[in-house]
Amino acid sequence: MQTDIWWSLSDAARRLAIPDLDPAERAEATAAVDRNLADIEVLTHYYSHPGRQVAETLRGLASEPAYAELSRTAAQIGRGLLADAPDATAAVAQDGTGTVADRRPRFDVLVVADLSETEEAKVHRDLRASRRREDPFVYGVVAVSNFVDAMVAILVNPWIQAVVARPDFHTHSDFDLTLLDPLLPLVGPPDLDRLTAADRARALAHRIRRERPELDLYLLEQASIEQLATQIGDEFDSVFLQQEDVLDLHLTILRGVGRRYRTPFYSALLEYARKPSGVFHALPVSRGNSVVRSPWIHDMCDFYGLNIFLAETSATAGGLDSLLEPHGPIKEAQDLAARAFGARRTYFVTNGTSTANKIVTQSLVAPGDVVLVDRNCHKSHHYAQVLAGSHVSYLDSYAIDEFSMYGAIPLSDIKRTLLTYRREGRLDQVALVSLTNCTFDGVVYDVERVMAECLAIKPDLVFLWDEAWFAFARFHPVYRRRTAMAAAARLAERFGTAEYRAEYERHLQRIRGMADDDLAREPLFPDPDKVRIRAYATQSTHKTLTSLRQGSMIHVHDEEFGRRNEEAFHEAYMTHTSTSPNYQVLASLDVGRRQVELEGFELVSRQVELAMTLRDRIAGHPLLAKYFRVLGSGELIPDEYRRRGGDCPLHAGPVAMEEAWKTDEFVLDPCRLTIEISATGIDGDTFKHAQLMDRWGIQINKTTRNTVLAMTNIGTPRTAAAHLLGALLGIAEELEAEIGQLTPEKKRAFDLRVDALTHDHPPLPDFSRFHDTFRADPAGAAGDGDMRKAYYMAYREELCEFVSPGEARRRVEAGQPVVSAIFVTPYPPGFPILVPGQEFSEDILDFMDALDTKEIHGFDPECGYRVFVRSALVGAGDGGGTPAGTGEGEGPAGGKR
Repeated sequence: MQTDIWWSLSDAARRLAIPDLDPAERAEATAAVDRNLADIEVLTHYYSHPGRQVAETLRGLASEPAYAELSRTAAQIGRGLLADAPDATAAVAQDGTGTVADRRPRFDVLVVADLSETEEAKVHRDLRASRRREDPFVYGVVAVSNFVDAMVAILVNPWIQAVVARPDFHTHSDFDLTLLDPLLPLVGPPDLDRLTAADRARALAHRIRRERPELDLYLLEQASIEQLATQIGDEFDSVFLQQEDVLDLHLTILRGVGRRYRTPFYSALLEYARKPSGVFHALPVSRGNSVVRSPWIHDMCDFYGLNIFLAETSATAGGLDSLLEPHGPIKEAQDLAARAFGARRTYFVTNGTSTANKIVTQSLVAPGDVVLVDRNCHKSHHYAQVLAGSHVSYLDSYAIDEFSMYGAIPLSDIKRTLLTYRREGRLDQVALVSLTNCTFDGVVYDVERVMAECLAIKPDLVFLWDEAWFAFARFHPVYRRRTAMAAAARLAERFGTAEYRAEYERHLQRIRGMADDDLAREPLFPDPDKVRIRAYATQSTHKTLTSLRQGSMIHVHDEEFGRRNEEAFHEAYMTHTSTSPNYQVLASLDVGRRQVELEGFELVSRQVELAMTLRDRIAGHPLLAKYFRVLGSGELIPDEYRRRGGDCPLHAGPVAMEEAWKTDEFVLDPCRLTIEISATGIDGDTFKHAQLMDRWGIQINKTTRNTVLAMTNIGTPRTAAAHLLGALLGIAEELEAEIGQLTPEKKRAFDLRVDALTHDHPPLPDFSRFHDTFRADPAGAAGDGDMRKAYYMAYREELCEFVSPGEARRRVEAGQPVVSAIFVTPYPPGFPILVPGQEFSEDILDFMDALDTKEIHGFDPECGYRVFVRSALVGAGDGGGTPAGTGEGEGPAGGKR
């Protein structure tokens, strides 16, 4: 927002510098200058650069008038802000210790206190005087006198890294904050007037921690700091006596930022790479030895650079560490990541979230345990269940047939499944619920509500949240509330209060005697004496934050971890983790954590803003809107799951967005842009490859029959957004020209293609059922199946056959079971339509017949589907009993295990 205001001011002033400008245009430009200057005069109170003196200078240039100079100055400041940090030259003007080439990281410190002009000037002077050339960072000071301005500052100024508060601050702002109206409900102060100094400070700290938990907080007081330290020391990082040497405060500020800046493993790897060493281990590429002197492959070193080879090693000593048994810099790096992501423990994974999912599942699930699994999940979860030997109970997401995609799983369906297991006396077998948050298409769960209500039915239930596409969410105040780690921490705090216990007792009276169907729809509260918070989140750091490919993390908030799961987790970690992990991936995870702790709020805020801009530009351009439509929550989330009603408030500001994210069962991540392309007459796969990739060099994530999915991330520049808009506009212009020249016959053919993409959608099938051969209780309502058993039965060639789609349909219509022997996964939608042991249904066959996708894993166009022969199935022609060739104790090849 700030950058756009400076550029708008520059443009308006440039126009006013034109001598013969049309009077109407002059009036418009004059109004724009006045408006932008008024906005700047407010905003500069919350930034150290450009400061308030700059705003006064600009106002003077406008009054002279000196419009050409005003335009140049505003443009210069705008360019400086695009560098994403205070202008490096500001170090010269403000503190005299830097140089124009000073590359030290810069940040702002917010001072919250009732300061007179003289006191404020002294604060700036004293802190400037404390600076030294050897300081690792340079900072500016922003001073505000009240709670509202303090909260506005941390929300609009992403460069703030530390807050120094004195409890004498006021409550309300003296500024006209019309420009910031959308933020004000977020910063509304509590009733501070009657609070003690300690409670006032606590209220400010609590609100700052909620919005930006990464900031360092320091309390400054004139007396009784020992008492304050004992009263609210846990809310602040340090407490200082105002009269003492300001150098201590200065050094503490630098040290606090330095704690987040630390990268233990990356630094250790840099140090290792600088050391000369003789390599006598099994890694010829180490130190570049097998590359640099080769006449045939030295170009690899030219491309990657020598450092990547200098940092290659198989050693775990010499200042490095072992990922499998970390005690040094890797352990430190993981501990720092746990702090950054709000976890109790964090583990690095160097071969992707697919492996992370398998590690968590194997550590928590024993053969025969029941796991509730999102059927629309990543394939790694399905294979994890095979490896673990669990009994899988698949949960179906709501379908969005119009766009050939699935949403998420309604909470009432999850609860109904748990209640079924309780009714059948099998709830103790349910070990884990595995859900995807957020989905590939951007549907986000109310994680806190899901966990709370499921724990009301089974208080020790474990949750695995696949947040592969959601690692960035921790670093934005609106997103954060729907992450697994934040929700787990809130639940743990909430369940320990007397207020919750009273609420729980009232709840027990309300639900007494309710039937299960009613309980599935009723908000439920877990027993505070029995509940245990056990949550795991797997995140693809490399997908949405800075990391080399396959860099992932496992975050743990498990109150039973040390007592019940730590040993099993470490065994599973050892099982799936390479003994030769990629040190460059580990180093990138360490650096990526540093980045988001220091600038994650800024990067994610910019990411969201850019996505909003793309949505607005497509919707607001007549030709783009004719052929393209960015779907909102109105299309992707049914009304029953949105209390607000209407479309997602993406354009109504952060307050409306936060309200929806607090109340709605599902919300839509605005950074996922699902663009409907039906009006182009081009299917999604062709549009992706023939248009975006081949012609325009644009890469996107996913397609369906009539949509393409684009997403912004923390690395998406505005030029890339402009390029995407330019490509879409170019495609639309070509279509407009071509359609205008079509003959009537070809126009009818085009209209038919558009109509087919718009309306002719194959219905998305639900999970059918596991065949009785693989069900734990064929007669029960709980439908879990032993997928591992089916998976290994398929190793026996004599138990399987291929059937054509036509033959499969004939058998299903005749009432004969047709049971898949393998996974069948079409892309899109990208998850198994059939899993080992699952029965075919007419809905599944209808969907497969209607698919026009070219990529279907597990289906051979020449041979058909691989299914079990009838004699291999219990009750399907062999008189019941054990399936052929699968007697007790036999492995896949028939031998004894």
